[in-house]
Amino acid sequence: MAAIGTTLVVGAAGALHLDDSADGSTGPSSGSARVVRPNWAAGPNAAGSGTGGASVAGRAGAIPGIGSVMMARVPREALQAIVVSGVDRDANTNSVTLWQRADVNAPWMSFGTPMTGRNGAEGWTEAHREGDLRSPIGVFSLTAAGGRLPNPGSAMPYEYRPSFYQTAAPQGEPLADAFNYVVAIDYNRLPGRAPSDPNRPLGGQVGGDIWLHVDHRSPTRGCVALPQSTLVSVMRWLSPGARPMILMGDVADLSADV
Repeated sequence: MAAIGTTLVVGAAGALHLDDSADGSTGPSSGSARVVRPNWAAGPNAAGSGTGGASVAGRAGAIPGIGSVMMARVPREALQAIVVSGVDRDANTNSVTLWQRADVNAPWMSFGTPMTGRNGAEGWTEAHREGDLRSPIGVFSLTAAGGRLPNPGSAMPYEYRPSFYQTAAPQGEPLADAFNYVVAIDYNRLPGRAPSDPNRPLGGQVGGDIWLHVDHRSPTRGCVALPQSTLVSVMRWLSPGARPMILMGDVADLSADV
């Protein structure tokens, strides 16, 4: 962790300015394992949200559009999944869909309507490196959330720490609200730790701090970004007891069977 008052460039939207003199707790608080239905009317994709829940069942054991390679990485116990799909490896915008199932033997069903997000400015990669401006392709768990604003109603362990979630916008990027809310994507990090945890099990060269965070109207440095109201709805839907996962990458890699 950088010294107090320094700027630490990370693999999220831009940079974090650490100043522990600001108010806010320094650790996550746990919530109960529950499923809270998103208020889709609050988001930018409210059209068609009145369906009232799940639709579009997947074939036995598989999420529609996801091939055997990626599905093999989804734990059997997972009952919730977020799919982030770009049209190709160079795309920096994507489609985000939510999936859930009642139990491990039930088919995957879509929840809500597709959302539009952003990812790394240079697209996607299977070999993410610090600073390459590409988002990592893969399947990762979601085990902790946080932000510079108080918990908006997420059941995930939540780190409310305004002193950490501050932005220092590079090159004039409009990042002021990017870290209002984040969900840590368990790429090169210890699952269950707060998003601010500095540990990088695979080393610093492969990057880290890959998060779901608030859209700042431009591509990211490797994270996945959604409009704030949409992200809040997703956070309220996520349930720790459902072992939520995120599957992210381009269409070809996500759908691969060999």
